[in-house]
Amino acid sequence: MHTKSALNEFAVFGSPPAFDQPLHVGRPNLGDRARLVERLHEILDRRWLTNDGPYVREFEQRIAELTGAKHAIAVSNGTTGLEIAIRAAGLAGEVIVPSFTFAATVHALHWLGVKPVFCDINPATHCLDPDRLEALITPRTTGILGVHLWGRPCEVDRLQAIADCRGLKLLFDAAHALGCSSQGRPIGQFGLAEIFSFHATKFLNSFEGGAIVTNDDALAGKLRLMRNFGFAGYDRIDEAGINGKMHEFSAAAGLTNLESAAAFIADNRRNYESYRNELRSIAGLSLLEYDERERCNYQYVVVEIDEAVCEVRRDLLVEVLWAENVLARRYFYPGCHRVEPYRSLYPDAGSRLPATEVVAGRVLLLPTGSTIQAAEIRAICEILRAAARRGPELTRRLAAQPLRFVNVV
Repeated sequence: MHTKSALNEFAVFGSPPAFDQPLHVGRPNLGDRARLVERLHEILDRRWLTNDGPYVREFEQRIAELTGAKHAIAVSNGTTGLEIAIRAAGLAGEVIVPSFTFAATVHALHWLGVKPVFCDINPATHCLDPDRLEALITPRTTGILGVHLWGRPCEVDRLQAIADCRGLKLLFDAAHALGCSSQGRPIGQFGLAEIFSFHATKFLNSFEGGAIVTNDDALAGKLRLMRNFGFAGYDRIDEAGINGKMHEFSAAAGLTNLESAAAFIADNRRNYESYRNELRSIAGLSLLEYDERERCNYQYVVVEIDEAVCEVRRDLLVEVLWAENVLARRYFYPGCHRVEPYRSLYPDAGSRLPATEVVAGRVLLLPTGSTIQAAEIRAICEILRAAARRGPELTRRLAAQPLRFVNVV
């Protein structure tokens, strides 16, 4: 690791990178390897690899306990979970959804023939803005799909009140929010159902996987049918379904990593505090705060760049960091409404999404997780400090170079 404090030392201008190996946003956390291998051997000895094996059932029970939900239905991945939940809930026509989210949230609707109606976000929370939502409801609207972005909860009570008043179904994409809470209640307790992701990049991973949680008995029964081709017995099919099951190997990984979840969260919080201490002295860079009254997994370190203050564009900072092997990310740039197929289908959507467009141009995510150390965080922030301090000069020098992140959309 090489510390950088002057522009001439930056790798983007030809110097060696600060880090020999890439630092990722969302590098997988891994629990007790020996315990995982032990579980894998048990699976092989049983020869029960999929179809609701014992580890899947145990994993579902543990997720239900963690979220306080009556039912947890494990699925092959979070996107499949969204699609099954949307179909099981009977959503059709139009569903209101944020554009500032991972594409899978919106793809799940589009894939099922449901029109996503993009709603703006609250720029303070980055979640759906209830004040912008009601004007988007039409006779074709059947539901609202909120996203607990960064693990920070939506305004669940206000969204539920709107849904109840207008006869709409309310679902939540909770991919970021396992182990988080809203008003003291665990995420997993809200709406008709909430969908989690256990992708490798999530703080709690099952290599690949997801879960739908709900307190609705009838919906849970339907979800279980739909994730297994609609089978209600050995040769009885009661519902059109797909193959969305989680297999035993993923469940074994999920259970093993659950046993280390508290340690992963502690690592994330330590990193978050380190970044907060370092970034507070850099003008124009503000760390997105988490509500200390709520439970949080601190999975993401989210920085907003005020270009008017630090006098350097967010995308130029990304160029600098990537050259140093710091693979910072522009989640969720440029917003789903500005990528295909939505850019072509709804070319005017951006006109009603001013906050989304501003936030999408400001956000920068920095590496965290169990593999990063405090010294690395200090070095990352020193790079950012030097870049922000010499913003105009950095901008002039980079203007003469080919860049990978500037003006790509």
